[in-house]
Amino acid sequence: MRSGVKVAIVGGVFVVVAGGVAYGGYNLWQGVNGGGGGGISARSEEKLTGPVSKDEVTDAAKEFLAAWAAGESDRAGQLTNNPVDAGPVVADFGVGAKVSKAEIAAGTPVGPKVPFTVKATITYEGQSKLWTYGSELTVVRGLSTGRPLVDWQPAVIHPKLTKGATLHTGAAKTGEIMAVDRKGDELSPEKYPSLAPILTQLREKYGAKVGGQPGVETWIESGAQGSPNITLVTHVKGKPGRLETTIDAQAQAAAERAVKQYGEGSVVAVKPSTGEVRAVANAPAAGFNAAFQGKQAPGSTWKIVTAALLLEKGLVTANGPAPCPPDARYYTRTFHNLDNFSLGTVPFKRSFAKSCNTAFIKWIDEVDDDSALGKEARDVFGIGMNNWKTGIDSFDGSVPEETQGAAAEQYIGQGTVQMNALNIASITATAKYGTFKQPFLVSQELDGRPFAKAARSLSPSVSSQLRAMMRAAATGEGTGARAMAGVGGADKGAKTGSAEVDGQATSNSWFTGYSDDLAVAAVVQSGGHGGDAAGQVVASVLRAG
Repeated sequence: MRSGVKVAIVGGVFVVVAGGVAYGGYNLWQGVNGGGGGGISARSEEKLTGPVSKDEVTDAAKEFLAAWAAGESDRAGQLTNNPVDAGPVVADFGVGAKVSKAEIAAGTPVGPKVPFTVKATITYEGQSKLWTYGSELTVVRGLSTGRPLVDWQPAVIHPKLTKGATLHTGAAKTGEIMAVDRKGDELSPEKYPSLAPILTQLREKYGAKVGGQPGVETWIESGAQGSPNITLVTHVKGKPGRLETTIDAQAQAAAERAVKQYGEGSVVAVKPSTGEVRAVANAPAAGFNAAFQGKQAPGSTWKIVTAALLLEKGLVTANGPAPCPPDARYYTRTFHNLDNFSLGTVPFKRSFAKSCNTAFIKWIDEVDDDSALGKEARDVFGIGMNNWKTGIDSFDGSVPEETQGAAAEQYIGQGTVQMNALNIASITATAKYGTFKQPFLVSQELDGRPFAKAARSLSPSVSSQLRAMMRAAATGEGTGARAMAGVGGADKGAKTGSAEVDGQATSNSWFTGYSDDLAVAAVVQSGGHGGDAAGQVVASVLRAG
C-alpha cells in the first residue's frame, strides 16, 4: 500500500502530495472522488458532446494529476485519450527517474488548458534532491465515450519529453566536459544559451576522449538516433575534461545578443581560410539548432553560387554587359524583380549588387543543363555532399535535380533549394577564400574524422570577379550597403536575400557578408528584406569578430 498520500485544495490550487514509490497500492481514484460523490466515476452513462466545460476541465485535470502523483500509472493512463502510451510514461516518472515523492499544483485553467507545477523528490542510492518544473495539459472530450480526458502527449509529464524518450536517474553515460573557446575562455550554457544543445552533443561525443568522468544525473534519453540526451538534474557533478572548440567568445556573445532581438532566427560565423566556426546562435535559444540543422530556401543569398556557375561557364563577366529586364520567362514560369524594377543592360556586377532576379534567369537557356547548378554547389562549394563532419549534427544543404520552371526557381534561391545559416556562411567563406573548407567546431585531431573536400577550387579569375561583385553589394548602391556601413576591414562583401514562403505574409530575411577572414550568414523568419533584419545581425557579429 502507498503511504503518505494527501489530497487537498489549497487557496484554489489543487495539490497532491504522495510519498513512496509503490505502484498499484492505495486507490487514489476512490480517494479523490470519495467513493462516487463526483468526478468521472459518478458521471452519467449518457455520452456527452460539445466542448468541455470549465468544471469538466478542472475535474479531469484534478483526477489525472492525483493519479500521477500517487504513482497510479494505469489509472492515470485511463484518464487520458491514449492509455496504452500514457500509462508506461507515467510509471517511468517513478521507476526510471527514481521519484520517491511528488507534489503537483494545478493552476487556473485557461479554456481547456491547465498549467501545473511539479515538485518531485528524486532519491538515488540514499541521496535525495528536489526537482521542480512546470508543464501543462489539455482536456478534450473522448471520441468514443464523450468523457473529458487529458489529451495525451509525453510533454505533459515534462515539456522536453518526446515520443519514444524515457526518463532515467543514475550514473551519467558520458563524462563531463568544460568546453572552452579558441582563447581558453569557458563556454557555459548559462552565459551562452544557444550553445546548450551544442555542448550536450559535444559532451556525448567527446566527453570520454578528453578524460571527462561521469557524475550522477536525471536525464531524458531521446531514443532517436542522432538526438542527444537531455540532462534535467545534476545530483553529483562529474570531473570535467577540457574540450577546446573553435568558438570565439566575443563573436558568440555578439551573435547571441543580435539574434535574440527577433522571435525566430539563426546566425553562424566561419573563418574562410580554415573553416573554423567562430559563432553559432539561435532564437529561440537552447532548442533546435536551426543554424546547423535547419532546411529552408535561402533566397538571393544563393545567387553567389549561381553567379559562380555563370562566370565559370563564361556566359557573363563581372564588368560585362548583361540584361536586367522587369520580368523573364522560362518554360511556363514568369519571374519578376521586386516591384518589377529593371536596370536595362548594365554590368552583371550591378545586377548582382541590386539583386536583379531576371539577370540570372535570362541565362538558363545558355547553360543548357538544368542540373548544372547542383553540380556547381557540390563540386566547388561542398554543398549537398552529405558528408560534413562538423563535430555535431549538421545539414550540409540540398539542391535536388529539377527541370524547367522548378530548375529556374533554384537560380534565385527559391523552390527546392534547402539551406541553413551554416551552409550560406560556408558558401560566403568559399567565395572569399576561393576554396571550400569544411566548417568545424572541434579539431579533427581529437578523433581523426575525415573532413569533406570539394572537387575543385574557383579559378583565380572567377574568384576575383565573385569577390568584386560581393564588394559591390556591400557598398555604394548595393542592397547590403546600409547594413555593412559600420563594418570595418580591408576587404568586405555581402549579399542580401528575401525568401518567399507559401502561406507567410512576410518573406524571410537572409543576409550574408564577410570582412577580411570572417564570413557570417543569418536568417530571420518573417524579417522582410535581407538588409532590414538579418543584415543587422550579420553586421553585429562582423563588428565583434
